[in-house]
Amino acid sequence: MNLPNIDDMDVKGKRVLVRADLNVPMKDGEIADDSRLSAAMPTLRNIIDRGGRLIVIAHLDRPGGKRDMSASLRPVADAIREGLNGTSVAFAEDCVGPEAEDAVRDLAEGQCLVLENLRFHAGEKENDSGFAQALAKLADIYVNDAFSASHREHASITGLPTLLSSAAGLLMQKELETLERLLAEPRHPYVALLGGAKAETKVPVVEHLLDRADSILLGGVMATTFLQARGAEVGRSKVDDAQVEAAKQLLERTGGAGAKLMLPVDVIVASEMSAEAEGRVVAADRVGPEDMILDIGVETIRRYADAMSDARTVVWNGPMGAAEFAPFQRGTHFLAAGIAERTQTDDLVSVVGGGDTVAFLRRHQFLHVVSYASMAGGAFLKWLAGEDLPGVEALLKAG
Repeated sequence: MNLPNIDDMDVKGKRVLVRADLNVPMKDGEIADDSRLSAAMPTLRNIIDRGGRLIVIAHLDRPGGKRDMSASLRPVADAIREGLNGTSVAFAEDCVGPEAEDAVRDLAEGQCLVLENLRFHAGEKENDSGFAQALAKLADIYVNDAFSASHREHASITGLPTLLSSAAGLLMQKELETLERLLAEPRHPYVALLGGAKAETKVPVVEHLLDRADSILLGGVMATTFLQARGAEVGRSKVDDAQVEAAKQLLERTGGAGAKLMLPVDVIVASEMSAEAEGRVVAADRVGPEDMILDIGVETIRRYADAMSDARTVVWNGPMGAAEFAPFQRGTHFLAAGIAERTQTDDLVSVVGGGDTVAFLRRHQFLHVVSYASMAGGAFLKWLAGEDLPGVEALLKAG
């Protein structure tokens, strides 16, 4: 993919506006996981080291187009200051307007300025041209380093490349090059593992992969949605009702769940989703009216492990159940351990994406073993579904 490259641009003395992914999880005002911040640092250092006047823009959480200080980027700016040890890092209380403009005016070569949360302004998510122009006014060069936000048509993603000389950052380049190399022509058998709490973004992935993957294994809300589509009772389990009809059509296309599209044959259920809940194993077609499906069962784990036993490529997005709670993490943990072991010993190409999946692998010491881990969720899934990413398309047009 021939994207315009930040390394090919002369940034010395220029105001360089970098759209980064700094949507880090926060707890009690502190950064709970700095993985996304760490991933952004190479591009930031690159611009600083080459004498650019670095301006960082990003979003945090979902403040709804209003100023919400619980979603302020100030703690992130403090962390960037630590990461860019020895570099002056300032923070502006807004991302557009006089305060931002004054802060940019004071910025010298080799210094960094972090602007406040883009999503404090409704114009960001609305892709408002006026908001994009106000951001563009601050800079000479635009750099998109937020692959994970590039599936969205937001002002900072698709608006800015039409207004400024633009390039892809180092992380954006790495994500696209790696996914293209590992998954454009995957080695077979090719297995996809799809779980998590959402089905809407993954149903198109199933449709796209049916003619490409050798097996597609479903867990989480994907599994409950497809089980309901097949006519099974799922009790009080979370189901994506809007995707049930699409799931029915996919089941009809495949002749029902089987070797190609695999659903759980047994599940772990409980009356509540909590760390204190007591789960029990039941057949997937024996779920009671008050039960919630919260993990895959032992026989399903065995079948999924068998399906992956000779895989040469595995792509994974989404835990198999409510893996954030100890009683419901067995399925996810067992499959993660198997993937990690085969990646180390059997030359398996393992590609994982999405914040929940990556967080689980990190928490259980598997992340360093997989072939590649992307923090992107929605963008990763759209790429897997063969869809164009608006942010990438905008950069291609700008180039």
